[in-house]
Amino acid sequence: MITANFAFLQLLLLSLLHASGIAMPTEEGVPSFHMDNVIQIIEELERLHPQWEILHTVQHFRQWHDYNNAYLEHLLGKLSPASPGLKQDPEEPQGNPMGPKFSPSYSRFLVKVLKHQVIGDVESGVVLTPDGTSVAVAPLIIGLEAGLKRNTCVITGLDSLIAATLGKDLGLSLLNFHNGLQSKALGPNGCWDNISRAQVYVLLDDPSPVTDAFINGAMDGVVLGAHLSQPDKPNSYKLSALLKDYYVSSGTKKPKSDVELRSNFRRSLFAALVNVSVLQDQALTSVLLYKNLSSDPHLVAMNETRLHDPVKQGVQEFYETYVECPNIIPRCMWGAQPYKGTPTNLTLPLKFVYIHHTYEPGQPCTTFEQCAADMRSMQRFHQNDRQWDDIGYSFVVGSDGYLYEGRGWFWVGAHTKGHNSLGYGVSFIGNYMEEIPAGFTLSLVRDSFTTCAVRKGHLVPNYTIHGHRQLVATSCPGDALFSEISTWKHFKDVQKIHQQKSK
Repeated sequence: MITANFAFLQLLLLSLLHASGIAMPTEEGVPSFHMDNVIQIIEELERLHPQWEILHTVQHFRQWHDYNNAYLEHLLGKLSPASPGLKQDPEEPQGNPMGPKFSPSYSRFLVKVLKHQVIGDVESGVVLTPDGTSVAVAPLIIGLEAGLKRNTCVITGLDSLIAATLGKDLGLSLLNFHNGLQSKALGPNGCWDNISRAQVYVLLDDPSPVTDAFINGAMDGVVLGAHLSQPDKPNSYKLSALLKDYYVSSGTKKPKSDVELRSNFRRSLFAALVNVSVLQDQALTSVLLYKNLSSDPHLVAMNETRLHDPVKQGVQEFYETYVECPNIIPRCMWGAQPYKGTPTNLTLPLKFVYIHHTYEPGQPCTTFEQCAADMRSMQRFHQNDRQWDDIGYSFVVGSDGYLYEGRGWFWVGAHTKGHNSLGYGVSFIGNYMEEIPAGFTLSLVRDSFTTCAVRKGHLVPNYTIHGHRQLVATSCPGDALFSEISTWKHFKDVQKIHQQKSK
């Protein structure tokens, strides 16, 4: 596991890269790796081929980019040049299978984004979405086709949608880790060389084949595939429109609830579709199918009994980390400046969570762009005006469905004077004197963050929640928010705690 000090040095290097505005060398004419550009290119493809519906487009991608392995053919069916939308134009140049009028630079771009791979600490086939998360495109595209062709095997119960997107890759990665063939079972997250001109995505720890970006793409494939599998969906739906509704609205429109079909709610949407027991069964059945179709010597030697425990246990840990825990936007993604000096490490597990509101910024942030700007503004204020080493909070809560990493799990913060080393300082962006954050925003802290922190060993199970005003002379976290947190299970009056200690 990456150490706290090594993580600090790595984040410092990435922060300096962001601050300098330096981007890695890029191939001339190739767009930056943003989901907006993927959608724009698909729109151009649809303009050139107006007869293509979603199924035609994604099948073309599968054939063109050699996704046609035996496993996917078993789940989704074989493709042939006679398939709808896949007939080769006799005048089409061999180097540009999307047609002679399709931009060669767009073709090169699609080649890159549709091929997911990890080489060293660089992950390719990944794009940055408007909500601030990164997504592997291949499992997303496969999920769309699987959704349109969704079926469940009567004998094995295998759901082709889950099997095609996540089941097999998740199960194999867990098994390979269990058998000592890779150093990590899942993850890690990564950072772009430059947010505005994204070209190189660098992983923050030793890689596994199932990175955070791959998981995001697979989850999106399941969510959107399930959406397309509903019988009331129009056959003429265009791929660009679907992706725009799901991704672009997440970066531009205020969310109303965590059941909206948008990417910043992928974890809650996935949880509503697939519980942990279902995912365990699907991952195991997917691996067994792959075992029967492949000649992998490591798998051939393992019977179902030997596969069962590592897959089941690994999926349980996956679900807790990637479905039930909140998604935390790392420092490098919101453009953090380096920590001034050397951070002091916390002694874990901690016993307290201290709730704050930012007051300024006074309005809830509802998009990644706005939340990231607020994070940078607060860090400048804390570092330049207050002369602190860094942004004071451990974590900050946006109203866009995400937490934002401040000093994080391991560094002592500057949030609750006299208590900084005893607990995490968690602040809601906005002024909550008269109103409280949205329900899904409150749940991120009350339910997801605290449960996850206990599971990770960062908080003791009987932790205590305090409002900032209970320990320091301040109105923080605002009258309305303080009234809300006083109803939470782990909230305690300071006076009662002192009385308990004196007994």
